[in-house]
Amino acid sequence: MPVRATLPGMRKARLADLDVVLAGGSDREGGGTGPMLVLLHGYGAPGDDLVPLSRQLAMAPGVRFAFPAAPHAVSGMPAGAPGRAWWQLDMLDLQRAALSGDYESLTRRVPEGVAEARGLIEALLDTLEKEHSVPRSGLVLGGFSQGAMLATDVTLRAEKPAAGLVILSGTLLSKDEWLPLMPGRAGLPVLQSHGRADPILAYPLAEQLHQALSAAGIPVEFHAFNGGHAIPGGALDALSGFVSRAIGQQAAS
Repeated sequence: MPVRATLPGMRKARLADLDVVLAGGSDREGGGTGPMLVLLHGYGAPGDDLVPLSRQLAMAPGVRFAFPAAPHAVSGMPAGAPGRAWWQLDMLDLQRAALSGDYESLTRRVPEGVAEARGLIEALLDTLEKEHSVPRSGLVLGGFSQGAMLATDVTLRAEKPAAGLVILSGTLLSKDEWLPLMPGRAGLPVLQSHGRADPILAYPLAEQLHQALSAAGIPVEFHAFNGGHAIPGGALDALSGFVSRAIGQQAAS
């Protein structure tokens, strides 16, 4: 399904079997040689719902953005806003586990389809490096909700990790696989934000993820907020500063 580029001055592209919206850079369409922020949307969201962030974040001139759309369709979403998913979820099952407080079961799940999704993002990052002059040292990878989990999974397993990881309302997943991988990312800067009243991905799970990353020597800038499953203004301010510190100094016009 095509990505809807809703803002002028942006470009749609087909990269590594994914529809991607490119923004920022020297031409506001992803051009130039500046660093890049790649953000992955959450489950059930339109593939382009994070695209407006490219205009809301305070970034150095030349910073580029890439917003890939997940490959799978999600039915039952509001008319006019077709939902996408990196892998399919049984939302009722997740809600039952959350209501019962079965956090341990949730953290140990390895979702069916996550390996395929990881392969797509790894291929996208390789394509950005080869065809768009974006080395991993000049790239921050992140996402919201399911996209944050996928970005974390990719980062922990990557041969060439990005310069930073952004986890917006994500959670601990694939615990038995992730925890042994974390020490290999010691020193990698991470930004994490989560709402204390998140009804979808419980706040205690975000705290578990924060604690596990920190224990592995990964410096985490953790921002808790009094809200639900969202990206509030404070998280956007933190994201702008984080990217500027991680890659902003490399920005090129």
